[in-house]
Amino acid sequence: MTQFEQLDLLLNEYGGIIQTFQVIDNGISKPVFYSYVKERGLEQAAHGVYVSPDTWTDAMYILHLRCSQAVFSHETALFFHDLTDREPLKYTITVRTGYNPSRLQENGFQVYTIKKDLHETGITTMQTPFGHSVPVYDMERTVCDLLRSRNNIEMQVFQDALKQYARRKDKNLRTLMKYASMFHVEKILRPYLEVLL
Repeated sequence: MTQFEQLDLLLNEYGGIIQTFQVIDNGISKPVFYSYVKERGLEQAAHGVYVSPDTWTDAMYILHLRCSQAVFSHETALFFHDLTDREPLKYTITVRTGYNPSRLQENGFQVYTIKKDLHETGITTMQTPFGHSVPVYDMERTVCDLLRSRNNIEMQVFQDALKQYARRKDKNLRTLMKYASMFHVEKILRPYLEVLL
């Protein structure tokens, strides 16, 4: 089997999206891979991420590959959890403080930063509309994030999301209150919950 045939198999195995490190892990050199990219017409979707021309581009998954610590949050997380009927105009992610978000912002992403010990709180894995797994904050963390960023978010979006959350059978109020205390939004959250529950 030639190295190009090997790469065809890899590309197929990874659903038309391949990363340079996966190629190297399979014992194929970068120069061979770059001639393969050229010959097969692969597009560079992000640094070290290449997409086959006949693959539908999953922008959420590409964003996750491009910045592995990014967690989908705020309005984008609402969309994942069916807490909004609006598809996000631009994807919203949260990264650890210290990460330079300027390249992501230039590419049209809304980026929030948070200190490292709170970054991991409430991460779950969900499927993009294309079926790829990506990290997303859970519903309770998302409600707290919206409260923390309430000056940047349309009031209507927030109120609708809270109403939807209150109706959900899978909501976890104990977790919500725990997060609210961690993120210092308890006092703001309580009046909303009293009205809704």
